Amino acid sequence: MIKHIVWWSLKEEAAGATAAENCEKMVAMLRNLEGKIPTLDSIEVSTQFLGSTTEEPIQVILQSTHNDEDGLKAYAVHPEHMKCVEFIKQIVATRKAIDYVI
Repeated sequence: MIKHIVWWSLKEEAAGATAAENCEKMVAMLRNLEGKIPTLDSIEVSTQFLGSTTEEPIQVILQSTHNDEDGLKAYAVHPEHMKCVEFIKQIVATRKAIDYVI
């Protein structure tokens, strides 16, 4: 099984909206992927953090699971996921990600 974790900070203003407005839209879009991509076993998205050890701000975090690396690759190019990517690229200031086997 593969875990895919991504975290972002957002631009103060982008795509005609504030960071808070874009954050809400982004979270809704990502959560809406559940059940729409066959290789997406689970997805969690949050904007609430108990603390952070990074020096950069984090506003949104995503964790998804996939059966294997091929499943993660299929998720990455799936049209529903790509709709999210197109929007996120417009509003994101920074992005970090890690994938690992469990």
